[in-house]
Amino acid sequence: MKYILSPALFLLLMLSACSEKVQLKNDFIIAQGQMPAIVKDNNNVLHLVFGNGDSIMYTYSTDNGNTFSIPSLVEELPHVFTYAMRGPQLAATDKGIILTACTSEGNIYSFYKDEEEGWKQGTNVNDKDTVCKEGLMALSAYNNNAFAVWLDLRGNQRNKIYGARSVDGGKTWSENFLIYASPDSTVCECCKPSVVVRKNKIVVMFRNWLDGNRDLYLVQSNDTGNSFGAAEKLGTGSWKLNGCPMDGGNLTINSKGEIQSVWRRGSSVYAAKPGTPENAIGDGKNCTIETANDSNVYAWVENGKIVIRKPGGEKKPVGEGIQPVLKTIDNKHIICLWENSKQIHAAVLQF
Repeated sequence: MKYILSPALFLLLMLSACSEKVQLKNDFIIAQGQMPAIVKDNNNVLHLVFGNGDSIMYTYSTDNGNTFSIPSLVEELPHVFTYAMRGPQLAATDKGIILTACTSEGNIYSFYKDEEEGWKQGTNVNDKDTVCKEGLMALSAYNNNAFAVWLDLRGNQRNKIYGARSVDGGKTWSENFLIYASPDSTVCECCKPSVVVRKNKIVVMFRNWLDGNRDLYLVQSNDTGNSFGAAEKLGTGSWKLNGCPMDGGNLTINSKGEIQSVWRRGSSVYAAKPGTPENAIGDGKNCTIETANDSNVYAWVENGKIVIRKPGGEKKPVGEGIQPVLKTIDNKHIICLWENSKQIHAAVLQF
């Protein structure tokens, strides 16, 4: 007797088979280095870059993060930033992978890689020399539209939020343009901005400095970055601080187009959507967020340990270290990477 599987059952079995290929692993070391950044391309390959001295290194995984290739050199850049939220940034487009990196001289270098060839250098992201002295920048892409943001000193030597786009896979970058300048002379000088591109929407998050308050703000574009709206404060509370917390938070956009953000105020970590009160989710710093299957997974540093908060609220420590980053593997699994003693650590978890 022959049995014919229904399409729904066949799909379920295929998904189950795929999920079985993900091995749950706690605190394994990938390589020597600092400031990891990770993306997943359209072929479900995980691409990872990080700094090691003046070298930008690259590795990848074709098996859901179970193993990674031997790291290879992208480029050696004298005095490249690879510490304190300052590190290489990565984005995946339909054309391949884009990498940006900033040196202490204040220039943002761009590299691109397609499936057939190795890494090549594109034009610099900044069109005016030595304007990104803090080395704080972010990168995101959707299809072939890539967008970079950074803290920029041009004009009056005060940090502002500037941006540029690339539509050719990082080979060239547009004329730079101002996204936001604080009326109180500068945005927060030592906090990394964030950017997410989804379809025609670009959302930029940064820590502002208004009336002595170091609060998080959003600016949005609905026309692929041709224009941006007014800055909008996140949350209802404020953090009056005479200093820089060096903690910029992170954001994401789910499949419904909803913006999700996470950030620190004082010793607390908050999650917030635009226009709604913030929700305290833990204590710590250096927080980040990833959305998968429209559920939010958070990570932060708490008492020297990397803590994961799953969608149901369960908290799980995964290792000691700093600067966690998250990337979805599939609808059930996520990989967390972080830095500890100048080594790149990782954990693959189910959520």
